[in-house]
Amino acid sequence: MSKADIGLVGLAVMGENLVLNMESHGYKVAVYNRTIDKVDNFVNGRGKGKNVIGAHSLEELTANLKTPRKVMMMVKAGKPVDDFIELLIPHLEKGDILIDGGNSHFPDTIRRTKYLEEKGLLYIGTGVSGGEEGALKGPSIMPGGSIAAWPHVKDIFQSISAKVADGTPCCDWVGENGAGHFVKMVHNGIEYGDMQLICEAYQIMKDLLGMSADEMHEVFKDWNEGELESYLIEITRDILAFKDADGSPLVDKILDTAGQKGTGKWTVVASLDTGTPLTLIGEAVYARALSALKNDRVEASKVLSGPTPKFEGDKKQFIEDIRKAVYASKLVSYAQGYVLMRYAAQEFGWNLNNGGIALMWRGGCIIRSAFLGKIKEAFDINPNLTNLLLDPFFAGKIMDAQESWRKVVATAATNGIWIPVLSTALNYFDGFRNGRLPANLLQAQRDYFGAHTYERVDKARGEFFHTNWTGRGGDTASTTYSV
Repeated sequence: MSKADIGLVGLAVMGENLVLNMESHGYKVAVYNRTIDKVDNFVNGRGKGKNVIGAHSLEELTANLKTPRKVMMMVKAGKPVDDFIELLIPHLEKGDILIDGGNSHFPDTIRRTKYLEEKGLLYIGTGVSGGEEGALKGPSIMPGGSIAAWPHVKDIFQSISAKVADGTPCCDWVGENGAGHFVKMVHNGIEYGDMQLICEAYQIMKDLLGMSADEMHEVFKDWNEGELESYLIEITRDILAFKDADGSPLVDKILDTAGQKGTGKWTVVASLDTGTPLTLIGEAVYARALSALKNDRVEASKVLSGPTPKFEGDKKQFIEDIRKAVYASKLVSYAQGYVLMRYAAQEFGWNLNNGGIALMWRGGCIIRSAFLGKIKEAFDINPNLTNLLLDPFFAGKIMDAQESWRKVVATAATNGIWIPVLSTALNYFDGFRNGRLPANLLQAQRDYFGAHTYERVDKARGEFFHTNWTGRGGDTASTTYSV
């Protein structure tokens, strides 16, 4: 019996579907799961009659692999990954490749890459996005780690990945050590932002405009045929049309408490570590946290009150204003995400291809959208673009949307409609376009109470001053540092 091209550990939903995807593209796959029954059930079920080898031990798995051995782990992030690495090492030889396809935190991938390379092994930490359907039919794949491993997995990964219209695969090498998982983390953070933006548009239409689920379905259907075309707009369209057994909209019966698995939080923490103002994704994460306080919110609603929403104006025009506000805010989200990746690349020594990343996100993944094609074009025109808001196309778009954006945020605020992400996106735009912010006063305050020093507009950057504001302090200043 011929040996397998690749092995996979972890036969949960994503693992099973990736195996079937690989097999359908002509690759022979060996599979293992800690619960052996899952191996037998898969081989005799969804994998029956297919080019799949079931293994009842890691020794059997690795013995059935062509060299250099390639083992992809699809297990829970954290300790389970480390545990399987230790269990697999004794069965591997120099040059063999371990692949982590889960949602691991990028510092863990940096550590694991170094650890395995020191043992003569190669390591890949790859983001895989697209959910259950994507894993089966073509996900977005974002690999990083040991560059020497890439030629050995490139054909498999690019074969099974999603493709854009011209056939280009939504998979390419991202960068060294933890770069792949970092880019996947930012993808998930942007996903948080996109979802919250859509929810806020829904909230405005529902609570301010008094629209039914069917009416909103038609709006999202229309939006999905224009420049907001995306997977998340598409599924929102379908969700709003879905009826419960009694014929009423199912969405209205779902409890308003959102869950999260941590990747959004990791993105925000990374932004704090690098000093990147990732305000939109931060608010999206906190929005989920606030939604989870359901009991507290119900109690508060009995005590605290706000204005009764009342809309007076052209409803059709206001829906178009909402669409423009969502587009402008979405642009801010991606702009902030790309700035975070730029700063991280500088800190960790990664050489990220920004246009290539947009292409990888163009198909297969949760945030896939027509919008990403324009981002790739922006970086193709200017690979050194520091902020997407400065690209001529996007600058024109955001300026065109600005009046509608302000109208939506102001109208929602005066009517007591909760829009944390739409409003913080506008605030970022106003801060970013402002050549002078009130941080001069903030620095004076810091120097007053803590002698933290300040720079002067009439002196060279990098020269720091301290003032004895009260006449009682001395000349000694605190040390200065920046995040």
